[in-house]
Amino acid sequence: MAAFAIGGITTAAWGPRLPAIKSQLDLGTATIGLLLAGVTVGGIVGLLLSNSILHRLGSRRAVSGAIVVIATAMGLLGTALVLGSIPLLTVGFLVVGVAIGTLDVLINVEGSAIERRAGRTLMPRMHGAWSVGAAVGSGIGAACAALGITPAEQFLGEAVAIVLAAALVAPGVPRADGPATHEASVTDRGAKVRQWLRGWSDWRLLLIGVVMLGVELGEGSANSWLTLAVREDHGQSAAVAALFFTVFAAGEAVSRVFGGPVVDRLGRVGAIRATTTLGVVGMILFIQSNNLFVVLLGTIFWSVGVSMGFPLGMSAAAESGPDPAARVSVVGSIGYFAGLAGPPVIGALAESAGLLHALWLVAALFVAAFAVAGSLGRRVALR
Repeated sequence: MAAFAIGGITTAAWGPRLPAIKSQLDLGTATIGLLLAGVTVGGIVGLLLSNSILHRLGSRRAVSGAIVVIATAMGLLGTALVLGSIPLLTVGFLVVGVAIGTLDVLINVEGSAIERRAGRTLMPRMHGAWSVGAAVGSGIGAACAALGITPAEQFLGEAVAIVLAAALVAPGVPRADGPATHEASVTDRGAKVRQWLRGWSDWRLLLIGVVMLGVELGEGSANSWLTLAVREDHGQSAAVAALFFTVFAAGEAVSRVFGGPVVDRLGRVGAIRATTTLGVVGMILFIQSNNLFVVLLGTIFWSVGVSMGFPLGMSAAAESGPDPAARVSVVGSIGYFAGLAGPPVIGALAESAGLLHALWLVAALFVAAFAVAGSLGRRVALR
């Protein structure tokens, strides 16, 4: 859970400080979008490398190593801002993307293994820890903005703290064997690859992926653009803008931690339809309103809209057919890609249409997720 929280803190580290970074380096919105594209590219690389890293290093060294790389990336971001170097800043975003993409897969694999060994449901709570971490990370950003602490000072300080956290987290990760545990024949590997590829032709899996696409693009867009929208389009201070993101992260965390009884009562399909409906309402309020408190209410509804799609989509994919790991990998890839690719897409739209108008894409994808939510229903065995 601590490793999940560290991932959440890191993903929320730069979002609240984007207005200050943009002002300090005199960057345009499109340039910010290109910098965030580095996180996207790095994240995809991390997703592709994570399985090999896990097999080569084993669980404990892989997870702690990914956290150390995150700390290194934060140090690069801080150093780049001290030097005023856009190329180094680009490298920093690329490296942080690789590290987060790798860590995300590793902790989900390890979390699932721990859950199976414990014999009880733990993953929703772990994902809640990620959301709590995001709330803490954005809170740190808001506090630093209010206190006049520069983004460079914040990032360098967080780099040191994350290194210390890696040392504390490592002993809690179950020690697993490295390559010897995962020896497999070329035939076995080929069969797994073919099974994974077949998943991309399964319409139910792809519809679950649409749900993941909608909610994860909504979350990724909030991580990167919410503070800028509040700062520049709703005319608030940098500290207030960072506070809005803190409210968003806290709303998502609370929804995940306490959403279990709602899912039990409504079922996965009903829960997704309820939350995405609130997400659409939230986007309308956030984009259209000029009243600060209505915009805040829209932010809260937005956070609820993105809260349940990922964990419920993973659960639905796992029971949707044979070879759960391959099926989870398919929808997980769609979700991860949406979360990583969303920010630069919104940035490109914002350059021509304005940031608030670009956020209508999030509302449209919430509607799409609502429309295909039936794909998350439980399979019924036919006699």
